Amino acid sequence: MLQNLKVRFAIIALALVGSLFFLYRNYSAPGADGKPTRQPVTLGLDLQGGSHFALEIDESKARLAPEQRADAIDRALKVVRTRVDELGVAEPVVQKVGENRILVELAGLGSNSRAKEVLQRTAFLQFQMVHPVSELQQVFPRIDRAVTEALGRQGAAPQASNPVGGLFKGGAGQDTAGAGAPFSSKVAPASEAEFLVQAADVPAVERYLALPAVQRLLPRGTEFLWGTAQPGAEGAEQQVRRLFLVDSRPMMTGEYLEQAQAQTDQQTMRPVVVFELSRRGGRIFEKATGENIGRQMAIVLDDRVYSAPVIQSQIADRGQIEMGGSSLEEASDLALVLRAGALPAPLRIVEERTIGPSLGQDSIDNGRLAGVIGIAAVILMVIGYYHFSGVLAVLALALYVVLILGSMAALDAVLTFPGIAGLILSVGMAVDANVLIFERIREELALGRSVRTAISEGFSNALSAIVDSNLTTLITAGILYYVGTGPVRGFAVTLAIGIIASMFTAIFVTRTLFMLYAERRTAAQGISI
Repeated sequence: MLQNLKVRFAIIALALVGSLFFLYRNYSAPGADGKPTRQPVTLGLDLQGGSHFALEIDESKARLAPEQRADAIDRALKVVRTRVDELGVAEPVVQKVGENRILVELAGLGSNSRAKEVLQRTAFLQFQMVHPVSELQQVFPRIDRAVTEALGRQGAAPQASNPVGGLFKGGAGQDTAGAGAPFSSKVAPASEAEFLVQAADVPAVERYLALPAVQRLLPRGTEFLWGTAQPGAEGAEQQVRRLFLVDSRPMMTGEYLEQAQAQTDQQTMRPVVVFELSRRGGRIFEKATGENIGRQMAIVLDDRVYSAPVIQSQIADRGQIEMGGSSLEEASDLALVLRAGALPAPLRIVEERTIGPSLGQDSIDNGRLAGVIGIAAVILMVIGYYHFSGVLAVLALALYVVLILGSMAALDAVLTFPGIAGLILSVGMAVDANVLIFERIREELALGRSVRTAISEGFSNALSAIVDSNLTTLITAGILYYVGTGPVRGFAVTLAIGIIASMFTAIFVTRTLFMLYAERRTAAQGISI
C-alpha cells in the first residue's frame, strides 16, 4: 500500500510540475516587443484584441469578368487561409464576406506589417535570363536623348548623386554625366550583368524607364527589373538598388513548384530558400539551364530579382534562392508564401484596424469574478456538507485548476470568453464526480464496511457513472469543435481538457488522498463523510 502511494504521489507531482513548467514558459516567453508576455495561457481575439483586415481583388491593372472574379476570390480564400495557418496565429478567423471580400482577424498581432506582407504577396515565381551590361553600351546615349526630349531639360535634369562605383562610360570613353545624361548619370554598372542605382534616384529612373520612347530603345524581348536593396558605400543608411536587364519571357514559372524550405547555406552561412520542382518542371528546367550554361539566371518573385546566379551546370528538380542580406525570418516568410501558393490575382487591403483589448479586459474581469463566485460557492457547499472529505475534494479541485491551465499552455490552446464558461462548467463537473464518489462511500459505510473497504468499493461503484457522464460530454465537445469556428471551438477545447482533467483528479487524485488518509487511521477510527 505504501509503495503504491509513493507511485501515485510521484505521478501527481510529475503532472503538477509539468503544468507549472508550461505555465511559466508561456508567462516568461518574449512577445513581439521582446518583453515577457505575462500571459500563462494564450488569449483569443475576443480577450486580447488583434488585427482586422478586409481584402478584395485588386483590379486596378485588369478588370475581371464576374465569373472570373468569383473564381479568383474563392481561390484566394484558400491561399490566404493556408498562409495564415502557417503564420502560427492562434485561432485565426478567415472567411468570405459577400461576393468579393475576404475577412481576416488575427489575435494579438496588432498592426503587424509582416502579416500584411504575407497576406498581400502574390508570390509569382519566374526564372528569367539576364542580359549583360555590354548590350546597353551603345543604347545609353540614345536613352538619355529620348528622356530629355520627352521630359525637357528641366524635368530630366540630372543630379550628381552616383557614388556607387563610377559612371557609365560612353562609346568614346567619355563620362555620359552632364546636362544631356539624365538616365545614365543615375545608373552605374556593378558587374557584367547588373547596375546600381541610388535609392533617392529610383523614382526618377522608374519614370524614365516607363517612357514609351525609352521602351522602344531596349533590346527586343527584354525588360528592366529591380533587385533587392544593397547597403551603400557610406554605411547602412545609404541604400542602393540593383537593376537587371532580363528576358521579358521567363524560361520557366513557379507553377511547377512543389516544396520550399528556408535554410542556412553551410558555406556562406546566409539564409537561402531551397525549392523542389515537379517531375515535369524538373525536365523543363534541366533543358533550359543546359542551354544557358555560363549565363546568369534571375530568380524573380513578384517582379523582384532575389538572386542572379551563374548557371554552372544543368539543374533538374532542385534549386535554391539566395536571400542576400535578408534575415532567416524573411527567408521563412518567402518559403511560406511559395508553399502556400500564388494568389490568382493581387489582393489589396480595403480596411485595416486594430481591435482594442478593452472589451476583452472587461470580459476577463467579468469571467474572473464569475469564476471566483462560482468556485467559492462550490467550495463552501462541499466542505459544509462533506466536512473533511470535502476538504480533500477541494485540494483535488485546486490541483485540477492548475492541470487544466497547464494543459492549455502545453497545447498552445486559446482561452476565449466562451472558453472561460467551459472552464467554469468543467469545475462543476469535477465536483459532481466527487459527489458521486462520496455518496457511494456513505452507502458502503452504512452497510457496515470498514473505512478502507468502503473507500475502495465507493470508487469502484461510482466509476462507471463518472465515465459515462464525462464520455458523453466529451463527445459533445468533439462535435462542437468539428462543426464550430472561433469562440465555439475555444469553448469545446476548454471543456474537453477540463473533462479529462476532472476525471484524473476525481478518480486518481481524490482516491490517492483518501488512501493516504486511511493509511494513517486505525481500523477503529471512522471517517468524516
